[in-house]
This record gives sequence, C-alpha cells and structure tokens, in this order.
Amino acid sequence: MSKLRDIFGTKVFNDSAMRERLPKVTYNRLKATLEKGQSLDPEVAEVVASAMKDWAIEQGATHFTHWFQPMTGITAEKHDSFINPTPDGRVIMEFSGKELIKGEPDASSFPSGGLRDTYEARGYTAWDCTSPAFVKDDSLCIPTAFMSYKGVALDKKTPLLRSMQALSIQALRILKIFDNTTATRVVTTVGPEQEYFLIDKELYEKRKDLIFTGRTLFGAPAPKGQELEDHYFGSIKDRIGAYMKELDTELWKLGISAKTRHNEVAPAQHELAPIFNTTNIATDHNQLVMEIMKKVALKHGLVCLLHEKPFAGINGSGKHNNWSMATDDGMNLLEPGITPHENAQFLVFLSAIIKAVDIFAPILRFSAANPGNDHRLGANEAPPAIISIYLGDLLTDILESLSNGKEVFCPSGECIEIGVTTLPSLPKDTSDRNRTSPFAFTGNKFEFRMVPSSASISGPNLVLNTIVAQILDEFATRLENAPDRNEAVKLLVKETYQNHKRVIFNGNNYSEDWINEAAKRGLPNLSSMVEACASIIAPDTIECFEKQHVFAKEELHSRYEIHLETYAKTINIEALTMLDMLKKQIIPACVSYISEYASMINEVKKTGLGIDITGYEKYFTELISETSTLKTLTTSLEAALKEASAVKGAYAHAAAYKDLVFGKMATLRETADKLEMIIPQRLWPFPTYAELLFKI
Repeated sequence: MSKLRDIFGTKVFNDSAMRERLPKVTYNRLKATLEKGQSLDPEVAEVVASAMKDWAIEQGATHFTHWFQPMTGITAEKHDSFINPTPDGRVIMEFSGKELIKGEPDASSFPSGGLRDTYEARGYTAWDCTSPAFVKDDSLCIPTAFMSYKGVALDKKTPLLRSMQALSIQALRILKIFDNTTATRVVTTVGPEQEYFLIDKELYEKRKDLIFTGRTLFGAPAPKGQELEDHYFGSIKDRIGAYMKELDTELWKLGISAKTRHNEVAPAQHELAPIFNTTNIATDHNQLVMEIMKKVALKHGLVCLLHEKPFAGINGSGKHNNWSMATDDGMNLLEPGITPHENAQFLVFLSAIIKAVDIFAPILRFSAANPGNDHRLGANEAPPAIISIYLGDLLTDILESLSNGKEVFCPSGECIEIGVTTLPSLPKDTSDRNRTSPFAFTGNKFEFRMVPSSASISGPNLVLNTIVAQILDEFATRLENAPDRNEAVKLLVKETYQNHKRVIFNGNNYSEDWINEAAKRGLPNLSSMVEACASIIAPDTIECFEKQHVFAKEELHSRYEIHLETYAKTINIEALTMLDMLKKQIIPACVSYISEYASMINEVKKTGLGIDITGYEKYFTELISETSTLKTLTTSLEAALKEASAVKGAYAHAAAYKDLVFGKMATLRETADKLEMIIPQRLWPFPTYAELLFKI
C-alpha cells in the first residue's frame, strides 16, 4: 500500500486541490465564502465547476451527482454524465457553474411529512461549498442541501447548517462580552465513534430477519456471550484485520481521518473512531463511513450490521458523539484551563449547556430516537432513556462552591503515581470518564452517548447546536445589559447551577437507584421513540427552533409525522418478517421433529422390551405444548397487526404498533427461542447465535 500521505484525500477536491487548480482571485473569493460566510458569486461557481470537472475526470469520474441527505436517514444520488454531444457526432465533457450550484431531483417519493403533496414533485439541491466534493466509484459527488419548490427543508443537512449558523451568532455575542475581538466565527466540532458488527455473508443470507430488518428476530443465546469480556480490545482476527485495513485505506482516500479501530465488548462487534472535524463535514463523513463499511465488508465475504441491537442478550451498537465548540482563531470554548474556576468565559458556556440540556431534555432524547435504539437504551450497555450530565467531581465541586459563595480550591498539575519506578507519572485529567452517562464531559468536549449506530448524526447535533444557541442568546441579552459584568457573570453561573443542577449526576446511570432518583428530581424518562416524538412539536421546542431560524413550525411537524410513520413501518416489517419465518421455517421444523420423535417413541414401544419411556413422553408433551403455544401466538400477532394497521392518526398509529404488536413479538420470540433449544440443530432452519457470532 502507498504511504498514507500519498493517498490521503486523493479523492477529495480539497483546499490543496483548489489552491493548485483555481486562479488566485477565484480561490480567495471561494475561501471568503467558506471562512467568513460571504455569499457565493455565480462567476466563482463557473470557474470552480470547470476546475472540479477536470480534476474529477483525472480521478476516473465520468458522471457527477448532487449527493444529498433526505429524511430517509441515508444519502441519495442522481447521476448525470459529463458528456454533451457535438454536431459532428462526437462528445465533449462539460460541467457548468449552474450544474454545480443547482440540481433538480424528483422529490415526490422522498418523505416530507406533509410539507408537500405527492403530485408536487419538484425539489432542488443546492451546492454546500463548505463540504468538499469527492469522487466515489466513477462519479463526482457534490454535497448539497435538499429543499422543496417552496424553499422548505426536505433533508438533514439544511437544518444542521442553520443550527451551526445560529450557534455561531450567539456564541460570538458571549465572546464579545469577554472582549474577544479576534474571533469572527464559532463552529461546533464532532468526532463520532462508530460501532458495528461483522458476520459471515453466507450465514447472513440464510436469515430473513437480518436481510429485511437488520436484526435477529429469533435466536437463543449461544453457550458463550460477552461474560468473559475477552473480546473487548482483544487481538483482531486476521479476516477482520484485512477488512479494517482496506476500510481505512478507502476512507483515507476520501479524506476521512479514520484514527482508531478495535474490538468492542460484544463478540463480532468492533468500533471505528475518526479525528474531530466541523459538524457539517463530520456528518457527511459519517454517512460515507457507514456506506463504505458495508461495501468493503461484502468484498471480504462479510456483512456489516449497523442496527442498534442485532443480537438480543449482548451489547448493541451506538455512536459516541463527541461535541465541542471552537472559534476560528483557535480557541476551544469548552477547555477549562488549569484553573477552571477562574475561567469565567468557560463557566458561562458550561452553564449554558447545563441549562439547555435540562430544559430541552425531551427534544435531546428525541434526537437519539429510532426503533432500534428502543432495544438498547437502558439495557446495561448504553445510557438509560433519562437525560443527565456527568461533569466529574472537580467541575461539580467548583459550581457547588460558586453557587454557595464558598472559596474554590482547584488542584492543578496533579499526576497519577503508578508505583513502579520504570513507569512514568501520568498527568491527571480534570475528571474521570463515565461510560454510563448519556452526556458526559470528557475534558474539553461533551460525549453524547445515546446516538443510534445506524442514524445520521445530523439530528443530535442540530438539536445540541440549537438548544445551546437559545440559552446563549438568553445569557448574552442578560449580560450585555448588565451594569457590572463581573457580578452579572457570577450571579448568572450561580443561578443557573442552582436552578438546573438536578440534571447533573456523576454516578452509575445503569443502577435502579438512579432511575428512582431521577424520578424524584422530575427528570423525564421517555422509554420509547413514540413517547419521545411528542417533544418535537411541544410549544417550547417550536419557540426555540423558530427563534434560532433552524426549523419553521411546519418543518418540525413534518419531522414528527415522518418519525412516527417510520416507527410504525419498521415494526410492521419486523412483524411480517417474523410471521414469514414462523410459518415457513420454524413451525415446519417443529412439526418435522414432532413427527420424527413420535416415530421414535412408537419404535421403542414396539420392541416389547419394557423400556421406561416416561421421561421421553414428558419431553414429547413439552415439545407439542410449546409448538401449540407458538401457533396460538402466531395467530394473535396476525390479529394485532391487523388491528394496529387500521388505527388512524400518526401518533395513535405508531402507539398501536408499540402497544399491540411489539409486546406480542417479544412473547412470541421467547417461545420460539425455547424451541430452538429443543429442536436438533440439523432441523433448525437458519444459523444460530453461536454460528453468527463466533464463526469468523
């Protein structure tokens, strides 16, 4: 393999490529758009388009596509070739500034949540010049925003960009109060750690549940799971190592800084972590990471599973969304410094986050909601569905002391002495890490651990940006009008902590005691996606998002409708798949074994040897009883599906699938999994957990 520096970013029309290929004047005007938020001149786009086309053709591209992120949660592409016919029967390769700036994909079949009617098919894609174009396969991919004919956001990128702009505006107001005159923009940065499973492709193709739903709807536990904790950070198997090596190479070509790879807790589970990037680019990169993970896996005879809970009884997968704020002059606004109690600016930003997370906990919980995450949250592997903040003892003590008017003691320069002379002393961080917390401060950033593994990170980050912008707006207005800034800051930090410290919890979020304590504190516990959806159309949510110009009211209502519809459709597909597997695979296998077992008992009786078969007959009775129960439960699930499908209204429809169908699926699975432990493996119709998790 070529050296990393020779391949990194070779498939990206990045700053280096632009500097090399664009006239200096054009390059400087484009950089002004990127760095200062100035409007893009159409003349600049024309020159950029020509240079971008030439570069892409050199990379092997024959087509271009506006690469966008509709509300399906995955990316969308419509490819057009560069060729244009000439009068002499030949072709020339052309790509105009107009084609770069604007595209017109058919918008009729994408989810809109009522933002347009089906017959209103026109939609527009607009070039997002803040995220670099890249070549994937044989196409130049141009990151774009996607909107309706009326200018309403139909995608995940547009509101994310709006939220980044909103936070920048409000954060700059705070910085100005602290006499920072050099920063002209504040960006949020993200490093999303991606968890995933790898299983053998041949086994995958024998499981309808994995094919149609991404998770196993049936499966008794393997004799071994994750109880020995020997897979976590263990040595990587050769086949997996080869996959990871190729994956890194393909990601590096696209300028994605894949940094860390390791085995996760569950067998067959792994993780990839990149270096931080601006939230917009990190979101685009994570979409590419998920796509390329799946593509590369197939080349190695593997399948990459991104579902939040592909296997019951062992850890599922999420994303750890490491979020921070930084100025364009190089300052991390969440860096406490050596003496955080003396860093008033840091304490104001920290206080804004605490208040935002407390007040807007329901919408933050919603941002991490999808059907798969309902299986994972609170399952002793991921945070519970209760939003809380981990600050660590040091920051909590500082805020507690400030709120009580006490002197603050802040140890600096502490080291961990290991007690072995040949090992160095280790500098101590301001806090430990808490892997049970949904929103944990980890030194100079917050780690939002609830994010689903299969979802776009756009939703969680646009919510974080917006709710923090809303509180910074409130803080800035208060401080700008204060006669004594220092006293006003001190009072602001004190009041914020006193009013919102209920959301701070530094202990074990997995414990039952915390669930009870959270209830006493009045913290919401939205255990399902359906419950969480109500928060997106709550009056305070609408007021916040409209004030910060991130979502209009109708855009929020559209997301409400889409998420509820997605939930109902997901459970419907899972239930139909379950019924198909029961009727065509599991029940026939049970009947075959019943017949085989009955014949065996009769043959023993015929011998006339007086063999005691009481135990065998009891076993046979259990087999028949469980199979009969399975048939009864199958009929019950069919009836529940029919009833749920007839319910009208988005919320009531989704709730019917949760209340009527979901529970019956769990009961049915329990019986089927018992039978899996009885039926011989030669008769069981699809691969077991033992095979899926341990074959590689």
